[in-house]
Amino acid sequence: MASVSETQAANTPNPARWFVVVVPYLWLLLFFTAPFLIIFKISLSDTAIAMPPYTPVFPGFGAISGYISKLDFENYLFLTEDPLYIKSYLSSLRIAVISTFLLLLIGYPMALAMARAPITLRPTLVMLVILPFWTSFLIRVYAWIGILKPDGLLTLLLQTIGLMGPNEQVLIFRTDIAVFIGIVYSYLPFMVLPLYSALEKMDNTLLEAASDLGCPPWKAFWKITFPLSLPGVIAGSMICFIPITGEFVIPDLLGGADTLMIGKTLWTEFFGNRDWPLASAVAVVLLIMLVVPIMIFQNQQKKVV
Repeated sequence: MASVSETQAANTPNPARWFVVVVPYLWLLLFFTAPFLIIFKISLSDTAIAMPPYTPVFPGFGAISGYISKLDFENYLFLTEDPLYIKSYLSSLRIAVISTFLLLLIGYPMALAMARAPITLRPTLVMLVILPFWTSFLIRVYAWIGILKPDGLLTLLLQTIGLMGPNEQVLIFRTDIAVFIGIVYSYLPFMVLPLYSALEKMDNTLLEAASDLGCPPWKAFWKITFPLSLPGVIAGSMICFIPITGEFVIPDLLGGADTLMIGKTLWTEFFGNRDWPLASAVAVVLLIMLVVPIMIFQNQQKKVV
């Protein structure tokens, strides 16, 4: 039975514990909630030829009167009227879903091979996966331009080994295929590492027991390995799908005029048309489109637990 002093000590607030809890919330408040509220406010404003290019601007403490009445939702209504934005959202989701599936298809065998490699070799394999991060992301994407362009290294390689004629060229640059190649290459480590983390913790004696009971390897994989690795699959898919949906650099450098993604449209509205209110509305809808499914998934996971 606990003594009175131990009970009092357990009920006494621990400043260090509160500090650990408060710091992440302060971080979210400063770097997520506050910027989101600013963007949301701009999305309710009107375009103006001024600096900043919207009105009304943020009022002072004594100028709140009449400020709320000047805000409206016309930018959000315009998003539903112009098919360009709907096509951009749908195209971004399509590219993100296909890219995430390709990443899972390529990354899962890699992570499984790493998890089943000798323990002494695993740190080296992890380092090789992380190695591309030692080079700038932009430089790596530019390198793919030199590989995929019609007179690039890929065409030269295929001509050298005789798979293409001297006057033939690989015509995948400035297409969706080039965008998929760039995305899969750039985001592959983000898929492999969560999968490897989940697969490495798996108890291999379960597979041995399944084999002793006559279970074939392919069936043991679908009945044991894959279900146990689902947390890694979900984490890797979320980590890849969310930034791919708003990707701008890769479709801009490797994609063509027909490659439509919401990140590219957002950049055009901000810096090309200088329509900050409409661009802010595009950004708010994109954020809601990504956050709501994640919150629904988290609630479902809590119910399961």
